[in-house]
Amino acid sequence: MTLGSHAVHRLYQYRKAISTKAYNARGKNVVRCEQCLLCQTLCTCAWRKRLSTEAHFLLIMYDDEVLKPSNSGRLIADLVPNTHAYIWSRVQANREMLALIHDPNYQAYVIFPSEYAVKNQPVVSLLPTEGKFGADDGKTPLFIMLDGSWREAIKMFRKSPYLHQLPLLSFSAEHTAQYMLRKGSHDFQLGTAEVAALALAANGEFANAEALTAWFALFVESSLYGRSQKSHNALVPLSIRREAFERTLKVALGSAND
Repeated sequence: MTLGSHAVHRLYQYRKAISTKAYNARGKNVVRCEQCLLCQTLCTCAWRKRLSTEAHFLLIMYDDEVLKPSNSGRLIADLVPNTHAYIWSRVQANREMLALIHDPNYQAYVIFPSEYAVKNQPVVSLLPTEGKFGADDGKTPLFIMLDGSWREAIKMFRKSPYLHQLPLLSFSAEHTAQYMLRKGSHDFQLGTAEVAALALAANGEFANAEALTAWFALFVESSLYGRSQKSHNALVPLSIRREAFERTLKVALGSAND
């Protein structure tokens, strides 16, 4: 049975409702599932499951990003139960979002490259197990992700002073290169979901990271099938991607029950 809607689904419906015209994405004539936004014949919703994770995520999405079928931020919300999503505003930040960021039960981290850190902003590559930003504080990690094109993400970070007092969680070029290689020559950039998998691994949740990576791979391949007007011989069979996700999910859920 398909799981119910999550924060990104609800934000999608809200953003679509206030639009004055239809968002014309690539493949605008494709009949899409309203939740995964894949072609209905390639819908992956039946395979979606919730992970057991200590991490919480906050997606700050650039205006129409939530409308894009290629957006991978929704994949995080597919698997991670405690995922929040808000549309970014340069003029006035959402009050609920700010309350979440400053909730004393959370230790918030902005996932962003270290070279963009403002003066005196702390930067980490792994989550400390003790100390100011560590687990000994009894706080739940809240991973903040700026979801948009690279140019939009830079703009969101620079124009959001409330992010500048939070520690940056920044990954090395070696980490990100490993994920980029997995996509080969496909025209997907390093996706939000892939970076979220790195965050889960940084939190010591390696099985969950692998499950999210496999879920992203299924999404990519399903998207490519939907785009292709020719033979699918060059693409990985979707059954292989589904089986890979189910295997990693089984490991992740088994680890949570140990």
